[in-house]
Amino acid sequence: MLKGFKSRGLEQVELFLSDGVVGMKEAICQSYPKAHFQRCLVHVMRNISAKMRVDDRQKALDEFKQIHTQSNKEMAVQVLHEFYQNWEKAYKNVVRDLRQVEPDLLTFYNYPPAIRASIT
Repeated sequence: MLKGFKSRGLEQVELFLSDGVVGMKEAICQSYPKAHFQRCLVHVMRNISAKMRVDDRQKALDEFKQIHTQSNKEMAVQVLHEFYQNWEKAYKNVVRDLRQVEPDLLTFYNYPPAIRASIT
């Protein structure tokens, strides 16, 4: 796909938004090294939901959604880390997986507030 973009003349991309497909970020970095990468938060929430007990899902997702309603990245990091603290004991694998992709969860905060909702 990325080679096809290049062959059709796409020289630079500002931002890629993707799910957690294995190797996608690395392929993007090779083809478009200046591009930013944002993990799709809808897919992240689906993954969180799939790994939690039904009784915990709504509360956890409501907390996680607060990440993209903050006014700045620093506040979003704080909310995300609170999410880790609240759920790590019961769902250590969920929190471990989120920590591994944390930089890719908050890229949208590098953009103006007016377009953030369309990025996540």
